[in-house]
Amino acid sequence: MYPNLFNFVDGAFLGGDDRPGQEVRDPATFELLGRLPWVTRAELDVAIQAAHRAFGTWRVSSPMERSAVLRRAADLARERANAIGRSITLDNGKPLAEAIAEVKNGAEHLDWNAEECRRIYGRVVPSRNPAVRQLVVREPVGVCAAFSPWNFPFGQAVKKLAAAIGAGCTVILKGPEESPSAVVALAQLFHDAGLPPGVLNIVWGVPSDISRHLIESPLVRKLSFTGSVPVGKQLAALAGAHMKRVSLELGGHAPVIVFNDADVDQAATALARFKVRNAGQVCVSPSRFYVQAAVYDRFVARFVQVIEDVTVGHGLADGTQMGPLVHERRLAAVRDLVDDAASCGGEVLTGGKRLGDTGHFYAPTVIANVPDHARIMREEPFGPVAPITRFVDADEVVGRANSVPFGLAAYLFTNAIQTATRVSNALEAGMVNINHFGMAHPELPFGGVKDSGNGSEGGTETFDGYLATKMITQI
Repeated sequence: MYPNLFNFVDGAFLGGDDRPGQEVRDPATFELLGRLPWVTRAELDVAIQAAHRAFGTWRVSSPMERSAVLRRAADLARERANAIGRSITLDNGKPLAEAIAEVKNGAEHLDWNAEECRRIYGRVVPSRNPAVRQLVVREPVGVCAAFSPWNFPFGQAVKKLAAAIGAGCTVILKGPEESPSAVVALAQLFHDAGLPPGVLNIVWGVPSDISRHLIESPLVRKLSFTGSVPVGKQLAALAGAHMKRVSLELGGHAPVIVFNDADVDQAATALARFKVRNAGQVCVSPSRFYVQAAVYDRFVARFVQVIEDVTVGHGLADGTQMGPLVHERRLAAVRDLVDDAASCGGEVLTGGKRLGDTGHFYAPTVIANVPDHARIMREEPFGPVAPITRFVDADEVVGRANSVPFGLAAYLFTNAIQTATRVSNALEAGMVNINHFGMAHPELPFGGVKDSGNGSEGGTETFDGYLATKMITQI
């Protein structure tokens, strides 16, 4: 059964039907799953005050205590992965295996932060005067406002919470209203893991109202946001007006470059399968395919073959490899991009249409010979659509790959080490994958450049956005 949904403020679960809220529906069937209650303005103020109060003690808590809470939350996440994953499939649409894997990967992030938060070090700087002691210490920044997206409702939220809590900060998190069950589950996990009241608060409501109220509060010192570029820029501007720290992981439009000397069949097979992960609703999904001319036809033929074998259906059904898009707006946006690509001369080789009348299903789609001026080559599709075009040489394709304002992920397939080194150095991206996909591990920093944001989640860099540097000099 789908779980009851709540706000979580100062250690208390706040729900009920006697408050404003919204419906949550299964994107595959339109079935009503539950009702998401919104927080009141007074309760939002309570959350801010609770986080501020809790910060006074949590900031000086032992790293061993923080580590123990995070590790206990990781253990609970693994124990409950199947139930949490099933709820994610119901309100998000992704296949059950993907949803469960997301929860287990989130547990890895909790474990990683549990270890690394014990190693937040300062340093001693040698002094010019032997009577002077010079120290550099790192301190938690304070109350953090965090906003997480619907495409990975557990995984994206847990990255923010683990880093902030491990650093000694307190958090007010607004999760995704489209897919809320995972964030409610996180509140329960941390509550059961013994996190003190006020350290974590979960609120729901009208996104613009909540974000403005949190960012404008003088008690909130940091903003962490994962989502679209336009919304990220709006929030960053608002935070800048109040001198708030900002970490942003925004949209991407990942180029894929396949050279003549690559293992073409292996690359096409792996990329086609990766393309339909979460129905292409992934910020690092491969979304612009540049294939060198000599292997173009072979790559396209194999790619189409794999795409046409994908089983589309409800995420809980046996054998489903791709579920629906999350909502009607996403469906319309994908359809418009495909229609534009076709009108620009692109050839739809497979897909290119909605599947059925129930659910937000769109057929996995391959479009060949897509010109660079088509919208889909300039705008993130965020759907199961692969536009493919030819290129001649490395300099040409690097220029085309770098021509958009995004810079999150990039993919490169070649067996020449000189090509791999040269092109990976030249690509304007925060993460470059060569001959495989290797970005999801908690020990690695995840983030982008240009309009794709700033700061990293994961790796030892994950705490940077939650720590202030203080210099102490003493004689």
